[in-house]
Amino acid sequence: MKSLLNSPVLVFGLSFVTLWCSALVGGFIRKRFRPLHEDQRKDFGVVQAAALTLLGLLIGFAFSMAVNRYDQRRSMEEAEANAIGTEYLRADLLPAADAARVRQWLIEYLDNRISFYDALDEQLLQKINATSAQLLDELWSVVQTRATAQPTPIAALTVSGMNDVLDSEGLTQAAWWNRIPVAAWVLLAVIAVCCNLLIGYGAHQNNTFLFMIFPLAVAVSFFLIADIDSPRGGIIRVHPQNLTSLSQALHARATTPTHD
Repeated sequence: MKSLLNSPVLVFGLSFVTLWCSALVGGFIRKRFRPLHEDQRKDFGVVQAAALTLLGLLIGFAFSMAVNRYDQRRSMEEAEANAIGTEYLRADLLPAADAARVRQWLIEYLDNRISFYDALDEQLLQKINATSAQLLDELWSVVQTRATAQPTPIAALTVSGMNDVLDSEGLTQAAWWNRIPVAAWVLLAVIAVCCNLLIGYGAHQNNTFLFMIFPLAVAVSFFLIADIDSPRGGIIRVHPQNLTSLSQALHARATTPTHD
């Protein structure tokens, strides 16, 4: 189920075919087994309208959940850039040798984090995460050793900045794991199938083309929700604009010769 939700195109195709078939099945049931009499249509219309209203509310709620999670991922990307940039500046408070190592590893870590946002292959993503963990261990070791040797307010400031870098990565990972629950998708699918059954059953005659319209609209809605909710599989993704801008600035600063 999770692999399906990571591919919005598959969500669209499967939902469209399923919902269209549901409408056709509803029309088949009305025609062959249980015809809908005219004196029953008023009560049936109430049930149908209530079901369609419920589906609309659920789609709106799911869309709101997806957008909130997308905004959260964007906010975490910005927070990561701020944390790394701040710690890069605070590295100047360390002794020259330690400061040079911290700045170099921060640039490598920053480039690795940009790769995290752009990676689509699972094996490559695991390699990127392993590299990030190694770089963070090395960075933390430097600032921790310096703070232990000289527990001054300045050392504490660099430790605090490195702690922000560590926290920002963890919060980013949590934001990428925070997806619409599978149970919510199942509920959406069940209600959508029931609504299309009711549409097919309530139609005066079977019309294959007209039965495609509502399933298509719902399938497009599902596609949009799945696309926004999928961090890597969709068209709408969080691009590391802040991290990329910071990387360009730090690389330019690192290659600029200093003047005494």
